[in-house]
Amino acid sequence: MQRQQGFTLIEIAIVLVIIGLLLGGVLKGQELINSAKVKNIVSEIKNTSVMVYAYQDRFRALPGDQTAAQLSAGLGAAAAACTTGAPGCTPGNGRIDGDWNANDDANRAETYVMWQHIRLANLASGSTTIAVGYGPRNVENSPIGVESGIASDGTAAPWIAGMRASFYVCTGGIQGRYVRQIDTTMDDGQTNTGSIQATSGTTRASAAVAAADVNDTTVYTVCAGF
Repeated sequence: MQRQQGFTLIEIAIVLVIIGLLLGGVLKGQELINSAKVKNIVSEIKNTSVMVYAYQDRFRALPGDQTAAQLSAGLGAAAAACTTGAPGCTPGNGRIDGDWNANDDANRAETYVMWQHIRLANLASGSTTIAVGYGPRNVENSPIGVESGIASDGTAAPWIAGMRASFYVCTGGIQGRYVRQIDTTMDDGQTNTGSIQATSGTTRASAAVAAADVNDTTVYTVCAGF
């Protein structure tokens, strides 16, 4: 009679242990990647607010909210003011007017030119040549910007309905799996209340989404009030 051969229980147990270790390593690695992204996004939001405060402290004005003459005196001839008469351009009103993700080079809002001013003041790195898409990008390669809740068309409302602050730092293209962690790290863990909120909307005054309704793979905009 032929003798049947197979794996012993010890061999099977060893294989299962190895598989478990490999799966655990993969999951832990993904967790570390997610944690690193969240820390990066949180750092970007905080650093952006610090830049705005530092500029305001040095020039007694908000970046983007100065006339051509004021900019020339403070930053030099290379500094460009927002487009006079264009929506989102009312220099000297104590706000950064326009949409946080403004990208119209023909009608430059304050939210659009402010990045040049911050960079010319040596508060941030990056191109000082104004052009479409010259603003900073977050770790998800989506825009990050600042606004005071006054739209390019003059509508007075924050990007996320109901938020109240002097100015907002907003960052887009954030997957839901990171949104909850960002809010927990910076605020109250509730993505529809507090100083950090998230929305899946793409227009001004979009409704915030509750943490329980945040989908891991859905893309959101996160705004922080300061």
